Amino acid sequence: MSTLLKIQNLHAKIGKLKILNGINLSIRAGEIHFIMGPNGSGKSTLALTIMGDPRIKVTKGKIYFQNKNITRLEPNERAKLGIFLGFQNPIAIEGLFLASLINTSANVLGKKIADKEIDEALRKINLPKDFLYKDVNYNMSGGEKKKAEALQLLLLKPRLAILDEFDTGLDVDALRTISKAIKSLMNKYRSFLIITHYSRIVDYIKPDKVHIMVGGKIVKEGNVKLAKNIEKYGYAKVLGEKYAEA
Repeated sequence: MSTLLKIQNLHAKIGKLKILNGINLSIRAGEIHFIMGPNGSGKSTLALTIMGDPRIKVTKGKIYFQNKNITRLEPNERAKLGIFLGFQNPIAIEGLFLASLINTSANVLGKKIADKEIDEALRKINLPKDFLYKDVNYNMSGGEKKKAEALQLLLLKPRLAILDEFDTGLDVDALRTISKAIKSLMNKYRSFLIITHYSRIVDYIKPDKVHIMVGGKIVKEGNVKLAKNIEKYGYAKVLGEKYAEA
């Protein structure tokens, strides 16, 4: 499998605050990677940096996507290349229907979405058709916001999907439903980078690799067992001195 995303010695800051302190990460096509870590470790900032959030300044290092240096590209250019970000706290846009957002995004990406694709996507995540005509994330519960993002993911079909704590706010049934929908997208060309606090998600989605972030760095890597150990014993016990020094 070819390398889809490659991050080399990435350092970044917001204002004067340094948050990323030398991230190295490689994701091959067809892989699922999890990033875990305590609050404030830089997980969400990493996701936003990959997507090109203008509030974040990369001070050192490079980001490659499909062998193209995207470190200085605008967010819309990264989206056109096939990168999708599901936000930890999706913003509400009053007055804009979810259907309009999806259609506009598809047009920008040069995609055509058939009615049957929409019907199938709605079915996969147990949503009624009139959900498309709700204002984007406005007056929605946390679970509905996550389902709205899952719907966009299913219809836009990016090469790399970065999902920042998509499991937050979901009950067990909704988590199972969305996880199943995500798995339906998996193929040898598409990859996922999933940021999570909880190992419970591995009951539904099995990662190829698990990365632990502390202090803006990846300090430990492993597989499903690492995620389970974090849940069982906590970061300090599993990481030891690396955690204490971060």
